[in-house]
Amino acid sequence: MSRIGKKPIEIPKGVDIKIDGQTVTVKGPRGELTQSFDKDLKIELNDGVLTVERPNEIKKIKALHGLTRTLIYNMIIGVTEGYSKSLEIIGTGYRAAKKGKVLSLNLGFSHPLDLEDPEGIEVEVPAANSIIVKGNDKQQVGAYAAYIRSFREPEPYKGKGIRYTDEYVRRKVGKTGK
Repeated sequence: MSRIGKKPIEIPKGVDIKIDGQTVTVKGPRGELTQSFDKDLKIELNDGVLTVERPNEIKKIKALHGLTRTLIYNMIIGVTEGYSKSLEIIGTGYRAAKKGKVLSLNLGFSHPLDLEDPEGIEVEVPAANSIIVKGNDKQQVGAYAAYIRSFREPEPYKGKGIRYTDEYVRRKVGKTGK
């Protein structure tokens, strides 16, 4: 039995939820998010409490039960508080700069990488070696942070590259001389 799927979601003040068939729209102080869910699950809103129920014990439905509840909860947190991911750049000469809506990365290539902010994502560069990705949609924030990281993933010998702030990079011992 999905313990996460059974938990009801308390709707905070200032958040408006509209359920249209299997499409859930969440409006809050930070914006609006919409997502469609599987037709077999029943999503109900009663007295400021949202519940997700499943009609049977089929394996596919059981797998989607907790996922659906978590995705709706993430949408509510997104429109009230928002999400952010912090990245740090480690390496000599590696740096980031923000020019309007363009993130410019110098990562040891022959040219700087210029990345334009996607719709709904805001990128901040508080220092030359740190990047903060913010937005309402948890999936978009995580995907864009992973995209930025993919240009120079941290390598295990010197630890150079772009890493998440809370990421631990396992270091390897290099060559030994005679």
